Amino acid sequence: MKTAIVTGAAGGIGAAIATQFASTGATVVALDRSFTGMSEQASEAGHILSASFDVSNEGDWDRISRMVSERFGHIDALVNNAAIFNPVPFLDESVAGFQAVTEVNQLGTFLGMRAAVPLMPANGGAIVNVCSTGGLRGFSGAFAYSTSKWAIRGMTKVAARELAGRKIRVNAVHPGLVDTPMLGENTAENLAEMAAAVPLNRLARPEEIARLVMFLASPGSEYITGSEFTIDGGQTI
Repeated sequence: MKTAIVTGAAGGIGAAIATQFASTGATVVALDRSFTGMSEQASEAGHILSASFDVSNEGDWDRISRMVSERFGHIDALVNNAAIFNPVPFLDESVAGFQAVTEVNQLGTFLGMRAAVPLMPANGGAIVNVCSTGGLRGFSGAFAYSTSKWAIRGMTKVAARELAGRKIRVNAVHPGLVDTPMLGENTAENLAEMAAAVPLNRLARPEEIARLVMFLASPGSEYITGSEFTIDGGQTI
């Protein structure tokens, strides 16, 4: 893999993915609305170009697509990682709250996949959608978030079938509890209780998710598409 786009790359899983890709010599276009403007960071191995970006904005995708095409010619991989988590139960959810989560998580994934296809070469590429174990079961307390992740599962499978003729593979990753800022509002006691509920007795590290994503974006997974990979320490067994 030579060039990749990673969304939601300012921290947590996204930052770990961007760093993992760059460590193998790839050029990474790291996108996040938390970034200011555009900056570049080169290392001995790879190169990271960071840009301010809203995944739910079609115009932003057009802008980045033009930039990537002009500078790099094509991309080999897209990782749709950007997401917002708003823990609101079903009966308390508002239309505005539901739409806000859906626009980032679901619409952002759709726009990303659609933008990536014309940027990929004739010999294909890989799309990895970062989902969640919240999209594998009835996940109470975060209705909009869980719903969006269930939707991304379906989007992944339909896109995998429709893009197979272009040699573009599409897969989904379902992380469980990961030690990222998204869990930062929990107390140390709550985090300990969460870890105790995991058979491996700990939270995942972002780097562990990144390594799985790296595999699915690499030639080593060239016969895998439309599949789902759970990485949760056994929590959903």
